[in-house]
Amino acid sequence: MNFISRKPFDPSLHKLTDESVYRNRGLQRREFLAEMGRSSLGLGAAGLLLGGSLPGCGQHKPDEQKLKAAAQVDIPKAAQSHYPAKRNPAFEYGRDETDQQAAAIYTNFYEFSTSKQTYLYVDDFKPTPWEVTVDGLCAKPTTFSLDDLHAKFDLEERAYRHRCVETWAMCVPWTGFPLAKLIEMVEPTAEAQFVKFDSFERPTEAPGMADSSFPWPYSEGLTLAEATNELAFLATGIYGEPLPKQHGAPVRLVLPWKYGFKSSKSIVRITLTGKKPGTFWNIVNPREYGFEANVEPAVAHPRWSQSSEWMLGTRERHPTVKFNGYGEYVAKMYS
Repeated sequence: MNFISRKPFDPSLHKLTDESVYRNRGLQRREFLAEMGRSSLGLGAAGLLLGGSLPGCGQHKPDEQKLKAAAQVDIPKAAQSHYPAKRNPAFEYGRDETDQQAAAIYTNFYEFSTSKQTYLYVDDFKPTPWEVTVDGLCAKPTTFSLDDLHAKFDLEERAYRHRCVETWAMCVPWTGFPLAKLIEMVEPTAEAQFVKFDSFERPTEAPGMADSSFPWPYSEGLTLAEATNELAFLATGIYGEPLPKQHGAPVRLVLPWKYGFKSSKSIVRITLTGKKPGTFWNIVNPREYGFEANVEPAVAHPRWSQSSEWMLGTRERHPTVKFNGYGEYVAKMYS
């Protein structure tokens, strides 16, 4: 008898959209509109806009000139030789890699816009020069320049699956290094239990920050165990190139087992603390965005199912897998 070994993130044997998903989509859309109309937060602060939260919406013809400009991040000359980095063979998608342009034209970055086409609004953003300060409960608080991040850590490329809480997904190659290496360098004290991440705050460069209903700057948090897990990754590049502005230039967090809003972009401060930090979306809408935010198909978002996901570019649909298929790396932290 022959047995086929399948990983949890392998595509299903057929690639047809489940009939219940098809039949419920119109109902889900009407329920979504009704909920948004009732929300006291309004469209700007509810965390999800119609153009990006439903798989059939948000398409447009890319502005090639704007895409090119967004990708032109002037990183230090000495750092340019690090791209492309050698790929780590330990990580595989289990499905096709997402087209680079498809990933570039569909992103969340509320500092610039509540639309998905944030690359259209990043012209004034200056991601270089840049510094990341690591402080709090550690013996050696340090401020790292962009040069330091390239020179002090061995960069590698990792093929990670990415899952958004809005049910879209992508498979992209990130360039960077394990977050654990950075944390190890500053020597956390015994009191450190959590890690807080703060993004930049420059309203003159980021038009979305004019919306005072949001608790700027964007902040996120992890337990120290999560932050030092081997999957937690600080990315400085994507697709073998430095990060474009809309992807979180010049340095961002990547946590492939969690929903995408946990992966802070354009980070300026990392703080080790003994208390669970407040986080951006959990402050805005705690009912819908928890602190842990692990990918969990059995736990629905209050306004839609999380049982399946659709891929940027192809719109191919797959069943959602617990921890986004990375349970062998992270499940032990939640047992």
